[in-house]
Amino acid sequence: MTNRLSRSTHPGLPLHRERMIQFGGGNFMRAFVDWQLQQMNNQGLFNGSAVIVQPIAQSVGRVAEHMAEQDNLYTVLLNGIMDNETVNSREIISSVSRVINPYMDYEAYLALAENDDLEFITSNTTEAGIAYLPGDRADSTPPVSFPGKLTALLYRRFELGKKGFVIIPCELIDRNGEKLQEIVERYAADWSLGGEFLQWLKSENTFCCSLVDRIVPGYPHEQAAALEAELGYTDLVMATAEPFLFWVIEGPESLTERLPLAKAGLNVVMTPDMTAYRERKVHLLNGPHTAMVPLGLLAGLATVEDVMNDGTFSRFVKQLIEEELIPMLDLPAEELLSYAGAVQERFRNPFIRHELTSISLNSISKFKTRLLPVMLRYQKERGRLPERITLAFAALLLSYRGDRIARQDSAEVLAVFDQAWSEPSSFVNTILGDTSLWGQDLTLLPGMGAAITAHLERLEREDSRTALQELVG
Repeated sequence: MTNRLSRSTHPGLPLHRERMIQFGGGNFMRAFVDWQLQQMNNQGLFNGSAVIVQPIAQSVGRVAEHMAEQDNLYTVLLNGIMDNETVNSREIISSVSRVINPYMDYEAYLALAENDDLEFITSNTTEAGIAYLPGDRADSTPPVSFPGKLTALLYRRFELGKKGFVIIPCELIDRNGEKLQEIVERYAADWSLGGEFLQWLKSENTFCCSLVDRIVPGYPHEQAAALEAELGYTDLVMATAEPFLFWVIEGPESLTERLPLAKAGLNVVMTPDMTAYRERKVHLLNGPHTAMVPLGLLAGLATVEDVMNDGTFSRFVKQLIEEELIPMLDLPAEELLSYAGAVQERFRNPFIRHELTSISLNSISKFKTRLLPVMLRYQKERGRLPERITLAFAALLLSYRGDRIARQDSAEVLAVFDQAWSEPSSFVNTILGDTSLWGQDLTLLPGMGAAITAHLERLEREDSRTALQELVG
């Protein structure tokens, strides 16, 4: 029996002053942002830690509790191929100071505004997290939405007469920094926080759009016992990740010195315009992930590697990328093909167990962001629907019936699907016409209703593999 990871078992690990507020303490943020803070700290370039804020009442698992039990230490395990070399590293991360649950201690949360050392705010509250919630209230303790909580914290900071923050959301939505700022300003108006606060928001804070890229499967359940024996301690919040990392931050040049990620040798780009980077990554890496999940799960596959090692499914992914995604992107084809080839190699990483179920979280908003724009452009330019995306869309809608695949989404989205599926004969028209899901009425897209109906009927009769075999040859 090994001891639990803590500062008692590893007394020499440094403590750093809090310099970043981080909304979300899931596997991704701990193996991406906090891991990068660690690399800067290792080189004496940052000397700071992140204080994690739990963004929703229903936290996933018991991360906060386990982090506290481990003195906020945890292990990141990097496994994979990088620059033609096998990477198999283990590192204890000491760049998180504590976890605050604003639902249990709201005053401790607001007290963060008093700390002059805090200058950065990051977040990953899923694609659905950056959203305006009508009726969210300033006098709630805390406000329900992430932007509402952020508004309350920023207002307290303003009241104290202190400097603002550099705010870098990591949610995978287009122009995430701009959208977050828009919602914060909307709450400021709703809550009558005053013109001086609005002016301070705009002049003293920098909202940066960003793009993140690292595959983080999370806790290695199947290898946990072997890893415990290898490491010599028990770590209930360790996270596995691929060695590859890429972060694009759209912000002022001065940020390069304030947040010296590139100086630490990290694959981070500070740029005045991140558009090209975002298009490439969201559609060629995240898009195939979202397409493969419902089809793979319906066929009984468990991981991304399972998908890529399956002849039928790997052909589907390759054809999806080369025939439907790349032609719709406004970047040089050679560059896109090179990136797509690297993506498919990453998907095949034998050291990473990337569960399809973990990717399936909030799949509806992911489809809207990652694949729907391509589908719409394809139909407009070619006069027909992209066959592979359309089949994946039908499989996704079927999976949200909830009887064959466990659903992971907000209560509001699940309620919409439960209502629509209660009348199977009208399901397709009802769900495609729901503008709250798609931002538009998809029944107006030529051929969409008939195509989805046909695919659903086939997926009911046969498994997804049979449907794919006919499609991909």
